[in-house]
Amino acid sequence: MSEKLIETIFSRRSIRKYTQKSVSDEDIKTLLEAAMAAPSASNRKPWHFAVTTEREKLDRLAEAHQYAKMLFEAPLCISVCGDEGVSSRFWVQDCSAATENILLAATALGLGAVWIGVHPSENRVSDVKEILGIPEGVTPLNLISIGHPAEEKESRTQYEESRVHREKW
Repeated sequence: MSEKLIETIFSRRSIRKYTQKSVSDEDIKTLLEAAMAAPSASNRKPWHFAVTTEREKLDRLAEAHQYAKMLFEAPLCISVCGDEGVSSRFWVQDCSAATENILLAATALGLGAVWIGVHPSENRVSDVKEILGIPEGVTPLNLISIGHPAEEKESRTQYEESRVHREKW
């Protein structure tokens, strides 16, 4: 077991404050490569990724979503979207796995990130689709706010033995 991998997992925290430094194109590509390395039911890969760095769009997303105010500071947002025509049954699970890979890759790259839920709120889905020009049949699962962290949080595990059921409930 790689101790570095485990430390990355425990270090992944929701970071909502960022410096003004932009995220490099190389890091953005690495984040997207990590996302597309996620498991996918029947290898359908129903995901699409809307990458936003334009300040106007970031601000519009922050204004439209009550829990996305950190996008006023963030230099990058990736919206993980699912194509229901490719996988109507498992797009949420597949896109969730891709999202977690982005969050872990961001941590490994020294970036901060936070998952901002969009689906299944019809209003949030509609607003994000309109702002980002997402076509019919494709649903934004979330927004991921990403940047160089301007806050630090300690590594942790949230392990609770009471949540573990061995052999039976």
